[in-house]
Amino acid sequence: MSRDHDLPQAPSRRLVLKGAAAAGALAATSATPALASPSPSASGEAGPYGNPLVLQRADPHITRHTDGHYYFTATVPEYDRIVLRRARTLNGLSTAAESVIWRAHATGPMGAHIWAPELHRIGGKWYIYFASAPAEDVWAIRIWVLENSHSDPFRGTWVERGQIKTAWETFSLDATTFKHRGTRYLVWAQHEPGMDNNTALWISKMADPWTLTGPQVRLSTPEYDWECVGYKVNEGPYVLQRNGRVFLTYSASATDWHYCVGLLTADAHSDLLDARSWSKSPVPVFTSNDTTQQYGPGHNCFTVAEDGRTDVLVYHARQYKEITGDPLHDPNRHTRIQKLGWKPDGTPDFGVPVADSVKEGA
Repeated sequence: MSRDHDLPQAPSRRLVLKGAAAAGALAATSATPALASPSPSASGEAGPYGNPLVLQRADPHITRHTDGHYYFTATVPEYDRIVLRRARTLNGLSTAAESVIWRAHATGPMGAHIWAPELHRIGGKWYIYFASAPAEDVWAIRIWVLENSHSDPFRGTWVERGQIKTAWETFSLDATTFKHRGTRYLVWAQHEPGMDNNTALWISKMADPWTLTGPQVRLSTPEYDWECVGYKVNEGPYVLQRNGRVFLTYSASATDWHYCVGLLTADAHSDLLDARSWSKSPVPVFTSNDTTQQYGPGHNCFTVAEDGRTDVLVYHARQYKEITGDPLHDPNRHTRIQKLGWKPDGTPDFGVPVADSVKEGA
């Protein structure tokens, strides 16, 4: 999830969402933009996708399933439910019907700050990883898992498999899972006691889709200036395996226009649980762009285009630089997609966030 937060031990400095005023500030529109013919971006490159793809949906996750559908979920501005869409095409997600498949509890665990859901198909079942907090302690955020054994994630029953237990009971969120060389891993963001940061990135093997096993290894902590603007944050990890390497993107800094994407890289044959296997880009790989007027791009994932070969970058961004008040209260982080390029050396070329090609109300 992309958000501003202070260190877990300083709750008095947090801005907690309260009452009707917060509800009004977070009110989301149910309207989605009509797709227009994509126009060339400010860089001169025309794209096949209408952007923004989905309005007021942050931390987007899109997965293409073997049934030929794209499945979409994301954080909603009210932070109170998990939604799901599907379509045969990526552009089709823009106007696809949206279903609420799970709602926050009125009291107790999983009652507040429902953030950054990801939908994964594992062992013939559907799983959703998401972050949430108790209704009575809205910053005690942890990672939780839902399971659905039905072949259709819009049907069947979503069973609450509970919290993923990590080494510490501290602020933790943004879990993603991937399988590499026969082993399933979880990567997530968490505050480590005694560390001078908000969150670092961690990796562990999994015994099952909701249980970690073996060591929990820190892969990255905020260290460069661009990772520490406003808050010292590494979060929103996601994995792409290509060209004999494992690429791990993540987001850094506060969730205003300073929010950006960093990159870790490991050789596909290395030990992913050895932090020394990973190299970290000293500069961000995807940042705000004044020319295309896209700000705070981050919390990305990857999917593949309809041709089954072209990699697609999925992320959120705002259309303006200045924000009044806490960025958490600003609902206008929109889901966006664009083609992911590749450099001659086999590393990803993120380019810049493309300009809008869809006008609201068009």
